[in-house]
Amino acid sequence: MEATGTTTTREIVVGVCRAAREASARMGRASAPEKNAALAAMARGLRGKTPWLREQNRKDLEAAASRGLSGAMLDRLTLSDERIEQMAAGIEEVIALPDPVGEVEKMWRRPNGLWVGRMRIPLGVIGIIYESRPNVTADAAALCVKSGNAVILRGGSEAIFSNTAIARILREAMTLAGLPADAVAVIERTDREAIDWMLQAEEYIDLIIPRGGEALIRSVAEKSRIPVIKHYKGVCHIYVDEGADVGQAVPICINAKVQRPGVCNAMETLLVHEKVAPEFLPTVSAELRKHGVELRVCPQTLSLVPWAIPAAEKDWGTEFLDLILAVRVVPSMDEAIEHIRRYGSLHTEAILTRNHARAMRFIRDVDSSLVLVNASTRFNDGFQLGLGAEIGISTTKIHAFGPMGLAELTTMKFIAFGDGQVRS
Repeated sequence: MEATGTTTTREIVVGVCRAAREASARMGRASAPEKNAALAAMARGLRGKTPWLREQNRKDLEAAASRGLSGAMLDRLTLSDERIEQMAAGIEEVIALPDPVGEVEKMWRRPNGLWVGRMRIPLGVIGIIYESRPNVTADAAALCVKSGNAVILRGGSEAIFSNTAIARILREAMTLAGLPADAVAVIERTDREAIDWMLQAEEYIDLIIPRGGEALIRSVAEKSRIPVIKHYKGVCHIYVDEGADVGQAVPICINAKVQRPGVCNAMETLLVHEKVAPEFLPTVSAELRKHGVELRVCPQTLSLVPWAIPAAEKDWGTEFLDLILAVRVVPSMDEAIEHIRRYGSLHTEAILTRNHARAMRFIRDVDSSLVLVNASTRFNDGFQLGLGAEIGISTTKIHAFGPMGLAELTTMKFIAFGDGQVRS
């Protein structure tokens, strides 16, 4: 077991977790003005210490470059003045969101006169394990604070100096606002053992949210004793129904694949009804080709788009995260839905159709976290759906499904008001 002096990794992690648990009680009682004051101090702190943050970030960039990390990875790690400003502005956007804590969903009266309802409360302590992007430190902390939770952050070793510096600013802001600094906790150990001990701290942590690649998320889910919000990958589909408006469908598909191909809500498979395929596929494939998209297709599609590449079986369930698209012609909506059930990842699916009844059937029968009608899959995002900020997208139906905003970082408890009732 790795140790610092006489302190083991386990002792460090347990100490952080215990302190966060104690801080969570105070956070659960914090008022909206108190939490907003802490968030405002966080935003000011980030702006006021931009040069220092850049200096700390430079240490991570130099270490990453010496290890031969790719240009894309270095870009994710970089904290420019603009990105620090974006972090501060993002925190201020969270301030503007309504506080969900204490909200009573509804009340109903029982025959004995008892009034029963449900009230929204914080989850308690949320552990977040993430890779690469230092901005996650600020984004996640802000959402957890506003929703009345304590948060334990464990970022990747490649961003240790940046994450630690951001966390120090956020913790100072909590103290300035009269809230416990330990409600924003950071595990500064970079060894894998720290994650393992964190995932066993079930008496202190209520929920684990991993953010990163599929390998990280699967590893966390396999080792954790604590409930995990999972999002392994985004194999997102668009189904172009018979009688679809081709003039509308083409730009939707281009946007879903091309705007940002490396994100989880980009379209990865295009399903096309055989009745619209002869008109639609030559048109959309020509546009996709202009954008450099490689098509991996079924035999029927290949007969209409001869420059495409025959698809392999593995292509149907692949999250390409690139300018690559799998395309299949289907004989019916039933076949399209069955394809999505077999190869999808419960992330995002869309139907393009002019038939309301068929659209409603697709919405009912497809179980992904967001199902759209006549719109791009790129809308599966907290900001785009009107939730404000989000901490990630869950493809797990328990406890949350889809983008996780403030409300999804809380749970509901029952409350009841009586006037002397006793049970007979």
